[in-house]
Amino acid sequence: MNGDVPAYGLWFLAALNAGIFILFAFSFFKPNTTRDWRSLGAFSAFIVALFAEMYGFPLTLYLLAGWVGSTVPAFDPLSHDAGHLWPALFGWSMNPHFSPFHLLSYVFIGGGFILIAKAWHVLYTAQRAGELATTGPYAHVRHPQYAGFALIIIGFFLQWPTLVTGLMLPILLVMYWRLAKSEEREVDAAFGEKYRRYASAVPAFLPRPASLLRSSRG
Repeated sequence: MNGDVPAYGLWFLAALNAGIFILFAFSFFKPNTTRDWRSLGAFSAFIVALFAEMYGFPLTLYLLAGWVGSTVPAFDPLSHDAGHLWPALFGWSMNPHFSPFHLLSYVFIGGGFILIAKAWHVLYTAQRAGELATTGPYAHVRHPQYAGFALIIIGFFLQWPTLVTGLMLPILLVMYWRLAKSEEREVDAAFGEKYRRYASAVPAFLPRPASLLRSSRG
């Protein structure tokens, strides 16, 4: 896991990458309300913290270098690959880009962005018609956009774990849960019994396997 040219102190690259992903999320999410901006802001803070360590200052690697180095002798804390920390933590001597964690991260990140984009289109159409969003992703979960953000930040953590983002991750998940509950109260007040029937049939964040299976067959 050594041999890389030292790849830190690249603050311009850190800012550029953070900006790209934040703008990417903005274009998919299209925030309108204060709650939307809070959701995007929390995601942006996570992204900034992530890329600050990925290209700026590798705080986590410096703190864990001694312990991980004793497990994986080839571990080089100044290499960029070392930031993909999971293989080293498990004592695997392999290209971290082909580890199960890294490959799974692509599924989570890509799936999260797709979910947010599809959910926004359904929600926008329903809001313009003054109706309750119940189709597309909303047929499987009540809060697909929050679920999408959760998938993305979990995916990034699987790809590049740091102590800071590890602390932020559960805080953000709780924040999205609270935002979702606040949103549910507003929708319940607007749609009443219609929303309550919908909420009793559709889970909040995790789809039922049977629901996804029916959708794939359809």
